[in-house]
Amino acid sequence: MNDVHRTAAEGFARGADTYVRGRPDFPPIAMDWLREDLALGPGKTVIDLGAGTGKFTRLLTQTGAGVIAVEPVAAMLERLQRGLPSVKAVPGTAQHIPLPDTSTDAVVCAQAFHWFASAASLAEIRRVLKPGGVLGLIWNIRDESIPWVAELTRIMAPYEGNAPRYYNGEWRQVFPSPGLGPLHERTFAHAHTGSPEHVIVDRVASVSFIAALDERSRTSVLTEVRALIAATPELAGRASVNMPYVTRAYWCHAI
Repeated sequence: MNDVHRTAAEGFARGADTYVRGRPDFPPIAMDWLREDLALGPGKTVIDLGAGTGKFTRLLTQTGAGVIAVEPVAAMLERLQRGLPSVKAVPGTAQHIPLPDTSTDAVVCAQAFHWFASAASLAEIRRVLKPGGVLGLIWNIRDESIPWVAELTRIMAPYEGNAPRYYNGEWRQVFPSPGLGPLHERTFAHAHTGSPEHVIVDRVASVSFIAALDERSRTSVLTEVRALIAATPELAGRASVNMPYVTRAYWCHAI
């Protein structure tokens, strides 16, 4: 676990079940990205690196490719194995992927790459990729053009600390990388539909640095989130709401 950021290790270990409830699946159109841009299908092998509870792993299995899930947090790995018993799932990190050289056609990181964006991780990913293989990165990003979604970020921001985030763009600084071609990008609109308690409250609770808080601080944050829901006309009293996202997908090839 020394390769894993402390906030990720603590927050995701505590919040595996909340993560399952609060995090959206990925839009069906992401399957086009997997099949067309990453060329996944029967006869191919893909590593789901930082696979978490298996939300993206499930989509990868639908391509027909052989899937190997790699996840360092034991609670997340256990939840993945319970939900997807037919998938090969192993402990490992981006710096130490437990697979041989040039053994996979693709490595995909869903909601994860910002945690381990480094030259060492990319060198390890390049090691396991076959020549011409592909690295895929994908994130569901909260759509902060919606005022109440931006307010959620304001509520969480004081607790962020030094946790790596997609939003600050620091992960991009490791590109271009030796042995990998240029990054390409696709963007999709997305939404998570369900009760406010699941798609908003549990979503906030699943954020690593919120899940890692002491119980008093965590309760205070979630109380503020519920107050926001109650004060927002399009959310208050609704049995079902849409949490808006933008899905951003990136890929580059081994050269």
